[in-house]
Amino acid sequence: MSSIRQHPLGGGGHQLLDYLKRMQAENPAFFYAVQNDNDHSAGNIFWADATSRVNYSNFGDAIILDTTYKTNRYRMPFASFTGFNHHGLPVLFGCALILNEAESSYIWLFRTFLQAMSGHYPVSITTDFDPLIQVAVAQVLPPTRHRVSTGSIFRETRERLAHLWPSNPDFETDFRKCVNESETIDEFESYWPSLLEKYCVMDNEWLQSMYNARHHWVPVYLQDTFFGEISIMDKNECLNAFFDGYVNASTTIQLLVRQYEKAVLAWHERELKADYDTINTNPLLKTPSPMEKQAASLYTRKIFLKFQDEFIETMANPATKIEDSGTITTYRVAKFGEKTKSQIVTFNSFEMKASCSCLMFEYSGTICRHILSVFRAKNVLRLPSQYVLKRWTRNAKAGGFSDEHASEFPSSSGDSVTVRYNNLRQEAIRYVEEGAKSIQIYHVAMKALNEAVKKVAAVKSQSIGTAGGDTVSNGERDELIAADEDVHSYQSAEEKQKKIRELTAELETTNQRCEVYRANLLAVLRDMEEQKMNLSVKVQNARLSLKE
Repeated sequence: MSSIRQHPLGGGGHQLLDYLKRMQAENPAFFYAVQNDNDHSAGNIFWADATSRVNYSNFGDAIILDTTYKTNRYRMPFASFTGFNHHGLPVLFGCALILNEAESSYIWLFRTFLQAMSGHYPVSITTDFDPLIQVAVAQVLPPTRHRVSTGSIFRETRERLAHLWPSNPDFETDFRKCVNESETIDEFESYWPSLLEKYCVMDNEWLQSMYNARHHWVPVYLQDTFFGEISIMDKNECLNAFFDGYVNASTTIQLLVRQYEKAVLAWHERELKADYDTINTNPLLKTPSPMEKQAASLYTRKIFLKFQDEFIETMANPATKIEDSGTITTYRVAKFGEKTKSQIVTFNSFEMKASCSCLMFEYSGTICRHILSVFRAKNVLRLPSQYVLKRWTRNAKAGGFSDEHASEFPSSSGDSVTVRYNNLRQEAIRYVEEGAKSIQIYHVAMKALNEAVKKVAAVKSQSIGTAGGDTVSNGERDELIAADEDVHSYQSAEEKQKKIRELTAELETTNQRCEVYRANLLAVLRDMEEQKMNLSVKVQNARLSLKE
């Protein structure tokens, strides 16, 4: 029987539900769900706004479930699904209140999350240490690689081995070093028994259980899977970056909505600034290489700077050929003066593919200095397309679900009406965002939308006689009270036209919001120009003073 950790809902929960209902009424793409009271799980709530769902379609290949806010000093039973956008910034996919922590609650949560995201599985998920979560992930997300954050492992170890600290103050430092600084599996396997023997904890049950589960949390065992982090050195000890500073020990459920909106707005503004910096500032190129110039034109500014660091390091990390079998060539790449540390790169000249033993590309989606060094040796002047992940480019938000991992995202729901409805809705939201960018695009979008209404009505009138009154029942109605209940009723042309009118109104509203953002951005730019002008005047005055 699974353990149950219960948290009171209180009056604040009803205020939250009222907020979610209002948001869904204002925007049909807003999703929320409430679990029923079976298995002692009354009141568990999940929600994802329209922007979060579009974010997932672009960056949902690697997700993080952060439940930090209900542990230790935090009293909030609050959880968030987040990831990283094309600037490497935290991006939100959805939120939940886990008021009753049971295995069934987390199973429901992951199933509901998948439903909200059109049944697309992530490539990887990172969570805090929790046996209940581990069981739920294995059951609901079988194709997804599950990683437990090292930060939660370190916290749990500190509590479990508290008796060890007074007499062995250096244990934690050595433990962290063993986990974080092992560069190969062999290094970790050699370091671990030495660590246990040094502190006489060879028979400790907790450490033995952690060793048995090492493939889920020790970084060196996870390098072959994409986790969306820019650097393989990001050990992900802290998961709560998105709401850090907004939700804390003093946050009540009544305050949650306000803090939630503040965090969403703050990160949205940071993304706008990153977009502006990428579009309007040219990074300084450090070489005449056409590959560096190509990367600068493709990547967002932050990702390009990461690429540039690796590219420059190729000058200090030469590639030495150690085997040549025709099409496949093997190289050893090492830094000048370092004989013990090196990486092995195999290069297929026919397919223009390279693989490196450091696995940085597999883990982060950014190419490593070792492969770049081999490209340099083979006179490869431009990045092969397979080494430019769309999710890290300026064009990351164009199109649908991340193309690079499309084969790794099976759908949990097949071709159901719910999936078709959610897919169409996400495309409509993206259409709205694009259509509101300028008045010219707005008029083109409206014209296309009106033509689409006529075409949909024509097709519907042709097929209505043979459709047989097809309807879909909500098979999860006993478990789910979802904001998408109306997904079953869009059967007539009249209702489709009504939905399109709603989307048209949403388009106009979004256009107004964009105008506000544009005005605010222009005001910021004017301030920047004034500051630059003032600074220029000061510089000129200073120069005149020096001449005098």
